Amino acid sequence: MKGLQDVEYLPEPDDLRILSVIDPSAVGFQDQWRAEVTGWAPRQAAPVPNMRRRKFLLANGVLFSLAVIMMLYVWNSGVLFLELPPPNSEWAIEQSEFDDFSQLGYTGEGVRVCMVDTGIDLSNPALSQFQVEFKDMIGDSMVPVDYGFVAHGTLMAGILISDQHQLGIARGITLAMVAALGADENNLNSGSEDTVAKSIRWCQDEFQADIISLSLGGEQNVEMDTEGTSVSAVRRAVDSGIFVVAAAGNDGGEGDDGLVSVPGNVARVITVGASDRSQEVWVNSSAGSQKLPNGDMRTDPHLKPEVVAPGVDIISTGAGDTWFSSSGTSDSTVFVTGALSLLLEAFPQYKPTTESNGDCIDFVKESLRNSSLKYDELIAHDDHWGYGQLQVYKWYEDLNSRTTSCNE
Repeated sequence: MKGLQDVEYLPEPDDLRILSVIDPSAVGFQDQWRAEVTGWAPRQAAPVPNMRRRKFLLANGVLFSLAVIMMLYVWNSGVLFLELPPPNSEWAIEQSEFDDFSQLGYTGEGVRVCMVDTGIDLSNPALSQFQVEFKDMIGDSMVPVDYGFVAHGTLMAGILISDQHQLGIARGITLAMVAALGADENNLNSGSEDTVAKSIRWCQDEFQADIISLSLGGEQNVEMDTEGTSVSAVRRAVDSGIFVVAAAGNDGGEGDDGLVSVPGNVARVITVGASDRSQEVWVNSSAGSQKLPNGDMRTDPHLKPEVVAPGVDIISTGAGDTWFSSSGTSDSTVFVTGALSLLLEAFPQYKPTTESNGDCIDFVKESLRNSSLKYDELIAHDDHWGYGQLQVYKWYEDLNSRTTSCNE
């Protein structure tokens, strides 16, 4: 058609029959950033049943049949005879060696972590006592709010800082939450790449983060001549010595395009896949390619993904007095963020300074490569499970044993 000869057409993620007209010269354009955040699970998070713990005792002489009727009534009403604890994710804590590491007494104190997500709802009692620095890039709220269809940011934050039931793994950190994503008309959490990039720059320039945690991502477009704004913002952060941890993505399985999500494709980013309770790679965890668009190959310790961490049926905080079970490389990303928070408290010399470049990131990532639990000792790196499974205590031991430093 006249006037449309210089544009491109992009199928809508939820209906490939619908084409959107795209100006290829538009600044910040990136394929699929309007779609569901790829770090998030491809299925809805499931609420954990709210089991009220009121006790009843049956009087002597009550007929067995009446007892059965009463049990059915109580079950349907949500009141239980026994104090059944709600499920937890202790297996993930043990599997990643956080239990062993906790004996050293580190909590992440003094480490500044910035999460870019849907925001945070502090109405959950497990989060209400925590002071969070909040930045709203979607609206103009001055108080913490979660814009997600499901409170994704609240779930992710709970893995770090919850102080009830399923305890957070780095409760001593200083946390900032940037609301950059929100629910769309399809009940998916999505957002603009430019907003995500702006949020990453805020984490670096305003909050002065030591770690930026990105449980999000967009699809790579290897045909683009220029990198997207989120990639540029992340590259600037890591080249300044700020650690960035990002989700590998959830398009694994038969439809996997063989590429980790953006901006997890940036070399110095720690890109995280998901594993399950059996220490197998989650079927939906995205694979990585070790070949760059220009034909060059990735080099150690920056092969993608770098590591896998627990990310299946993870219990964490929802809005109000609720708990959710979720699966995805989002959850896995936060486990690595928490581990890194503890390590930066133990080794503050690796925290970014005004003089930092990316050398300390490379140094710490070498240690991550050395300490990860490999699935096959004969394979140094795999496109799905990376260098292996997160082992935070061994990561600490490897850093502690090294005779050289990135600052030497």
